[in-house]
Amino acid sequence: MFNIFKKSAGALVCAALLSGVASSVPQIASAANERLQAVLERGVVRIGVQSRFVPWAYRAKDGSLKGIEVDLAHDVAKAMGVKLELVPIRSSNRMQFLQQGKVDLLIGAMSDRPDRRKIVGIVEPSYWASGMTLMAKKGAVSSWDDIRGKPICGKQGVFYNKIAESQFGAKVMAFTGNSEAKEAFRSGKCLAWLYDSSSIGMDLAMGEWKGYEAPVPTIRENPWGAAVPMEERDTLFGRFLSGMVYHWHESGRLIELEKKWGVPPSPWIAGMHKTHKYNRAYLGK
Repeated sequence: MFNIFKKSAGALVCAALLSGVASSVPQIASAANERLQAVLERGVVRIGVQSRFVPWAYRAKDGSLKGIEVDLAHDVAKAMGVKLELVPIRSSNRMQFLQQGKVDLLIGAMSDRPDRRKIVGIVEPSYWASGMTLMAKKGAVSSWDDIRGKPICGKQGVFYNKIAESQFGAKVMAFTGNSEAKEAFRSGKCLAWLYDSSSIGMDLAMGEWKGYEAPVPTIRENPWGAAVPMEERDTLFGRFLSGMVYHWHESGRLIELEKKWGVPPSPWIAGMHKTHKYNRAYLGK
């Protein structure tokens, strides 16, 4: 991405065009964009990221924040031509931080839900997705059909359990917490551990599960959205962030980050890359 915001006002309109919504440019160009103006005057963009979510955003041994979403935050700051301030957020306070002006935008593992779209300006497209998957010893499972009639460890109250039983015929052993379920799995009481792909990806990336893998495609995926303040979703700031996400998909940046951080390849991300790469080629851009 080129340094958009160090260029002319005309280049700001180009930023909007990156999101593929050319018809909105006149309205966007005349919008107030108060948060965007504040960022450019400050020379710093404050981006909210998680701090305990390996490998998306976490504290390294030296205390610095590292991870996939941290790398994406650096991409945003570089494209804007400003410095980056990473602000640690939690799932419980991230939207409030954006509303209160403590952060300028969010890249914080936030599922895209209708109720959240009423509070913050979640942009299109989504940049990541997580869903239902398995962790098993290498070679023990090769497809979802392999769990039919087999004991699978799960966590109580997770709707994935019902899907595994009704759709794939598994015998789910549901435990109170993740620790108990994973300990039962490790001790051989279950063929596999059934849970969200983001959590399983985190376990595998931390290196504590050598000899294990995520062998099946993730299903029932729930997209994650990046967000700006609600009032700026349809202004230059929102269109810029949308354009960044399009670029990450089209360029293969997210596939690159999967490899860098040891996250099992996501068919959803691969599909988004193929779609946006085709669209760019079709449009001749």
